[in-house]
Amino acid sequence: MTANVWGYRETSGRTAGSDLTGYKVEATDGSIGKVDKHSDDVNSAYIVVDTGPWIFGKEVLLPAGTIERIDAREEKIYVGQTKEQIKAAPEFDKDAHLGNQDYHRQVGGYYGDLSNRL
Repeated sequence: MTANVWGYRETSGRTAGSDLTGYKVEATDGSIGKVDKHSDDVNSAYIVVDTGPWIFGKEVLLPAGTIERIDAREEKIYVGQTKEQIKAAPEFDKDAHLGNQDYHRQVGGYYGDLSNRL
């Protein structure tokens, strides 16, 4: 993972300005849902994934640094975490957590710690 979990990796295939909404998201061990929202803000880029029935309709926020590869042709995003790692991340509430710096620090710390254990 990159030192900045809130920035896209240079090797991710991210094309600036492209809309990722609706892209399928794949963990290392299977599908986790579709992108509901995304942000390209500098030092705060992320995707919000609607997990559908996988986590009973919840959404998860994944920092852009968790994205390993984007396949625009297939409209798929591949992240470097397992389903269990994503499920164990700090719970996300769009109304309370988008733009919340404390939540971003918490999530950034969680995914930063995961990359340090690999």
